[in-house]
Amino acid sequence: MTSVRRNFIAGTTTAVILIPQSMAYALVAGMPAYHGLYASLLPLVAYTFIGRSRQLAIGPGALDALLVGTALSGVAAVTQENYTGVAMILALEVAAIQIVLAALRAGFLVNYLSQPVLSGFTSAAAIIIGTGQLPNLLGYASDDARHPVDMAIAFARHVAEFHPITAAIGVASLLILIVLKRVWKSFPGALAVVLVGTVIVAGLGLDQSGVRVLGEIPRGLPVIALPPAMGLDVLVQLFPGALTIALTGYLAMISIARTFADRNGYEISPDRELYAAGVVNATAGISQGFPLAASFSRSAVMAAAGSTSRFALLFTAGWVLLTLVFITDYLYYLPGAVLAAIIIQGVSGLVDLKTVRRLWRVKRIDMVLLIITFVATLTLGVEPGILSGIACSLAVFVYSTSRPHTAVLGRLDDSIHFRNINNYENARTIPGIKILRFDSQMYFGNVSFFKDMMRGLEDDPDLQAVIIDGCSLNQIDSSADSTLHAIADRLRSQKIDLYFASLKMPVLSVMRASGLYDKLGPDRFYFDVDEAVRACQAMSKKSGAPN
Repeated sequence: MTSVRRNFIAGTTTAVILIPQSMAYALVAGMPAYHGLYASLLPLVAYTFIGRSRQLAIGPGALDALLVGTALSGVAAVTQENYTGVAMILALEVAAIQIVLAALRAGFLVNYLSQPVLSGFTSAAAIIIGTGQLPNLLGYASDDARHPVDMAIAFARHVAEFHPITAAIGVASLLILIVLKRVWKSFPGALAVVLVGTVIVAGLGLDQSGVRVLGEIPRGLPVIALPPAMGLDVLVQLFPGALTIALTGYLAMISIARTFADRNGYEISPDRELYAAGVVNATAGISQGFPLAASFSRSAVMAAAGSTSRFALLFTAGWVLLTLVFITDYLYYLPGAVLAAIIIQGVSGLVDLKTVRRLWRVKRIDMVLLIITFVATLTLGVEPGILSGIACSLAVFVYSTSRPHTAVLGRLDDSIHFRNINNYENARTIPGIKILRFDSQMYFGNVSFFKDMMRGLEDDPDLQAVIIDGCSLNQIDSSADSTLHAIADRLRSQKIDLYFASLKMPVLSVMRASGLYDKLGPDRFYFDVDEAVRACQAMSKKSGAPN
């Protein structure tokens, strides 16, 4: 019974935050606020029975909502009348992508969304979302601006048209949320400003003075039905956005789920969570919702409130159901400025300056990737921005693997250990022997680099042997194996011996299958560098060569 009580408290606490946020994020997606409640009902029930995280708070989020709005804005056939239907189609398309990827066990694809790229994208998206809510917060015309620069121009153009009462409500709500976040984190600030704002507007009749309110909200549960049929061209136009939402949404879900699973000592399956994400979005697509994922902040609240089971989401969904059935009439006077304040305060934490500072110290090329993604998202748009980041990230990866780190090794004093001569002053090279470590897999993309490096070693007229330390060589492909054959032949023609040390079994297996092992002979392969060096020196003594 104690467990049920704890999960009831966790689900209820999460609902207090989810209900106002879901309505706010529906507006970001371009949909009526109550569709946020629809997206927070059956999808939560679906995850309860399919997913495995005990603290994951499924529901609409700022990033998902922005991507939905962006995807739908790029479809020519979308109108105000069919917007909801197309959003449902988008949710089903996202679901189909995630379920197919889960069936193919292709959850690894999200690894191409590196942390710097995602951080830059999220920070830019937060700015786009926040500035996009300024018209609602202050009560002026938006001019349908979609980029921060256009929004700033619209802000300056309409600065004299702010609605004073709307602006007062919006700014006051935002300040209250900021202060509560700092001094009383556990207090449900979003719910408080919703209640206070609604009571003030209703009590003073401020809707008659120009304050925008939600208006009539349908009472009752969402209708379960398939979306209206649309042409194939609509599906094609939606696909880039659906793919982006499917991958970023799953990445958010699995990252949050892993975090809390590690903290609480249980395991989850990435492919199972990918399938659960697909089922969640399919459920949203047939219940008048839109694509959604998970929220880290709400998951943290759920965990802190004591959730020990994914069934806590059922209690959250129960409160959403009660809201739809009994409370919607009281939300008529909820001012849009309050929802705008909730959105702005919510996305403010997504601007990730800490990661920029950390990457400046740790890996500056990753900081460059973050900045490129950030700038591209702000200037080119949401989907081109994240695609630019992924493309640059892959380009950096390809370049780095095509020119991997290498080291010439020397013996540390009289020990059996060998280290990079550029990093250790007491590492001494051995006359007539070059010891090389190649810190990467060897594949078609870097074999030219490897050949050039070997030619540089051969310029030494006293060179008698080359030892390749394979401790960092994880695998080789057929192109690399052919290159090693050619290098072995060239060295043999110059009377230079080629040795290998510390090879891993996958690499050695390829060499045996290709005949390189037999070509060189078993006396050219050793367990460590020290053994290979002693073998070289013994061979030199037999041949009478100086060492």
